[in-house]
Amino acid sequence: MIVPETEIDIEETDGSFTILNGDVSLQELVDGLNAIGVGARQTIAILQAIKAAGALHADLEII
Repeated sequence: MIVPETEIDIEETDGSFTILNGDVSLQELVDGLNAIGVGARQTIAILQAIKAAGALHADLEII
């Protein structure tokens, strides 16, 4: 008989956010995401969400 037993340890570290005033270029946004270790798929998902919210005034071409 298999008895499922799961134990998960979570450690939360303090993070920081920066609020940018004014216009930010797409390159600056992508550079910032890369700097914090966001992968390609996650970057695409973030950009698509920003576009869907109406906050990205550009066309996304995912190839």
